[in-house]
Amino acid sequence: MNRRPTLLAAIALTAVAALSLSACGSEDSSKDKDNDKIAGADTGTEPSASPTPTPSDTTDRPKITFPSDAKNVFEYDKTGDAAKDAALADSTLSVNSVDDAIFQGSTDSEALGFYNADKALSESITYVQGYIDKNYTWVGETRYFDYKVTLSGANGAYVTYCSDESKSYLKDKKTKKVKKTPTTSDSYVRYNTKLTKNADGVWQTTAIASTRGDKACQP
Repeated sequence: MNRRPTLLAAIALTAVAALSLSACGSEDSSKDKDNDKIAGADTGTEPSASPTPTPSDTTDRPKITFPSDAKNVFEYDKTGDAAKDAALADSTLSVNSVDDAIFQGSTDSEALGFYNADKALSESITYVQGYIDKNYTWVGETRYFDYKVTLSGANGAYVTYCSDESKSYLKDKKTKKVKKTPTTSDSYVRYNTKLTKNADGVWQTTAIASTRGDKACQP
């Protein structure tokens, strides 16, 4: 699936300096491929809870729900370090919160501002708005894998991971048509993110940079 470069064209992703990241959010909108998603996919409207790891804190957390025809899969092992594991869990919830906002068709969703802050939040809002403006949603399955986490002091962390978008596709909400494209190197993305633990103990994503087609993420 190439849904992210399509709609991130207007976003200037923040480079995380400590990881020497380079953002790729400046893709030319003239190259909008409208790429993605499986034709004939189930369009059922009954929502189901998106798989989410259990956070370690007791903060009341917003509910995140996915439609029955969309799913994120997160593949990682717990490290045994409480702080690292909490950062990893909240990193996945940050991803889910963005998709939850897309499914709701609203940039005011509770989860979006709960798991994202600073530039990552503003960029996520722009990203979600891109879906809303084009009347898009998505279907299928996106897999996230190859997680690595590094702590920075008591309240900071860097999380890197890959995504496999080859089985998820854009869908036009009005026509119900799914936009299908073949799997290419651009179906795989490398993400570098910065997280900060807030006063409530939530590890919010505050900066993100990505590299589409990164060889390290390709099979």
